[in-house]
Amino acid sequence: MNILVTGSSGWLGQTLVPRLRRDGHLVVGLDPEPGATTDVVGSVVDRALVRATIRDGRIDAIVHAAARHKPHIETHDNSEFVAVNVQGTLNLLEEAVEAGVSRFVFTSTTSLMISQKIRDGRSGGARAAVWIDETLAPLRPRNIYGVTKLAAEDLCRLFHQLHGLPVVILRTARFFPEEDDMAHAIAQSAENTKANEFLFRRLSVEDAAEAHVVALAKAPELGFDTFIVSALTPFVPSDAAALIADAPAVVARYFPDYRARYAARGWTMFDTIDRVYDSAKARAVLGFTCRTNFRQVLDGL
Repeated sequence: MNILVTGSSGWLGQTLVPRLRRDGHLVVGLDPEPGATTDVVGSVVDRALVRATIRDGRIDAIVHAAARHKPHIETHDNSEFVAVNVQGTLNLLEEAVEAGVSRFVFTSTTSLMISQKIRDGRSGGARAAVWIDETLAPLRPRNIYGVTKLAAEDLCRLFHQLHGLPVVILRTARFFPEEDDMAHAIAQSAENTKANEFLFRRLSVEDAAEAHVVALAKAPELGFDTFIVSALTPFVPSDAAALIADAPAVVARYFPDYRARYAARGWTMFDTIDRVYDSAKARAVLGFTCRTNFRQVLDGL
């Protein structure tokens, strides 16, 4: 296929573009920042550029990973989020329909599923971790990033309904290298923090890229669907109360060797875990499971 990947200079794009090319696809990378995996330097906000890129490249499929992200909240105003995350998505969808593109994969985020109430649960006396799967509703994002990503998801759904465009939405958990969310972070070690997160809200960038490869292949069959993409959690819903009360004890039940391995590194587990992303639907319907999980991270120590 001829595939357009937006956000091709980003953390995901740098991994996804070479992965698709290894499969023999012709990939056109579009990003405002030049880079080794970017062929067209420009923004999805530029409708004329989007149109020319799709038509000149005879694009069959689109992976839309470009976005203003949560860290940009501190450096960009709300209108920039609306322009890139909403208008940019609309530009791509309209031009995709016009050009007869066969499938569209949208990189969304689990962040849009976290309301302020969920976010404040740790300090507000929550009695159980929130179990988060695709049935969670209503969605009430807590910042402009989440609001605009949810709006973009709605545009994807609308274009499938109106035009029959096959669309798969991937709500990815965190896979970026930067630190974030200091409520969970372990000050002494970002590596320790990220290892812990593989239990409930993280995946590797390689797995994120692979999920997009699978979504591209399955999109025509699925028509439209939304999936949480995160390392498969070892926990079950009945663990929710214990995860709030004593997360290390719960982890030890599933991984009896974790305490010794962590102690050897001077690492610690979070005292409490307030949410769990459940990616079981991606395994059952999309046919995708992350290769890297907490067991592998632990063994890697």
